Amino acid sequence: MDLDRLVVWMSDHVEGFAGPLEATQFSTGQSNPTYRLDAASGSYVLRRKPEGQLLKSAHAVDREARVMRALAGSGVPVPRVHALCEDDSVVGSMFFVMDLAPGAVHMDPSLPGETPQTRGAIMSELARVLGAVHAVDVKAVGLGDYGPPGDYFARQLSRWTKQYKASETEEIADMDRLIAWLERALPPDDGQRVLVHGDFRIDNLLFDGTQCTALLDWELSTLGHPMADLGGVLMQWQLPPGKLGRGLDGVDRGALGLPTDDAFVEAYATARGVAAPDDLSFYIAFAFFRMGAILQGVKKRAIDGNAANPQKAMQLGAFVPTFAAKGLEAGHGG
Repeated sequence: MDLDRLVVWMSDHVEGFAGPLEATQFSTGQSNPTYRLDAASGSYVLRRKPEGQLLKSAHAVDREARVMRALAGSGVPVPRVHALCEDDSVVGSMFFVMDLAPGAVHMDPSLPGETPQTRGAIMSELARVLGAVHAVDVKAVGLGDYGPPGDYFARQLSRWTKQYKASETEEIADMDRLIAWLERALPPDDGQRVLVHGDFRIDNLLFDGTQCTALLDWELSTLGHPMADLGGVLMQWQLPPGKLGRGLDGVDRGALGLPTDDAFVEAYATARGVAAPDDLSFYIAFAFFRMGAILQGVKKRAIDGNAANPQKAMQLGAFVPTFAAKGLEAGHGG
């Protein structure tokens, strides 16, 4: 990035900003490149669209900025957003600047190094925050038009099928079978319409001890069905543990103080003040499909030469067949 141009822009758009400025790119964040900015006036975060040819409606940093601004002062912890820049000439693509929130990221949901008591408290906070997201009065915070009306899962299935096909690099038979199964198993629209984060998992939250200080990465947020987020959490936990899978498959949760899937669902339902759902098999299968489609897009960007971290992007892209197979398993098992 041209830091001199960025300093000029921040001087005009970020209250209290004072240079000089240093920028360091975070190693995480495959979709929208993200940077820590250190200046005389404090530390900030810049999140931008990647450069190059992009899929339509992807990398929506403008939507991220809008939703976090709307949630300021709500029960959902978000950083303060200072300004959005839609002028590509400043850093090469659209971006926004927000405060650097305090706290640490837990990349591994097994929470290594924590005590069983602390693990349980962190997972309770995870459930609380998800309940708070879904409890937001979207009209009151100015997000009543944040997503189109109609059947959320039918719309999402159509959208991600098109995105997957647009970034397809080879035929994956299980993905085709999973798409066909989801189309057949699509549940009727029950009218639920809430703010949906779209990528809710523990490594998108910052924690100070057992307290969440910020929920990040709102790129995929919209108005939709709450089971999309809940199914996404349970989907992640079915993956293998470790740096790439970041799941809980095979982990002795009881010994570590981690909740079972059912216990987490109950904690979420209690936090939101609703009854716990009976059957989540379709929603978990859909979450596997959607994440597979996202990772296929990450792989395509690596092949096209515009991924933030090409080596990691290819590693993540290699998981697409695994997501497809697990999606079929989750669906047929239900």
